[in-house]
Amino acid sequence: MNLSPSWTAFFLKNNIEAVHWSMVGKATDPDNVIFDYARSHNYVVFTNDLDFGSILAATNANAPSVFQVRSQQLLPDLIGNKVVACLNEYASYLLAGSLVTFYDQKSKVRILPLNS
Repeated sequence: MNLSPSWTAFFLKNNIEAVHWSMVGKATDPDNVIFDYARSHNYVVFTNDLDFGSILAATNANAPSVFQVRSQQLLPDLIGNKVVACLNEYASYLLAGSLVTFYDQKSKVRILPLNS
């Protein structure tokens, strides 16, 4: 919910399946509801909210994967191509279960579960 729904159309144009939470849930749903939905539907959580990484650490979960955007620029027309390149670069890690953090100039990946 913390990133623009315009990401959904951007991802779809780049052949990446995407659903914005506003299309399937309520804005007031707690993070754990989004987390559980993503896990049960085999989705990656795309967010700039650090809470999802905290949930992964606290629960020692191995799914869902989380892709965190850590940038001052949050719109797809500004960073979208870099985000798609990063998603493609780390696709195998995201499929296997990981926390990917995207920064403007770099990115990093941590394999799930985080506490193993």
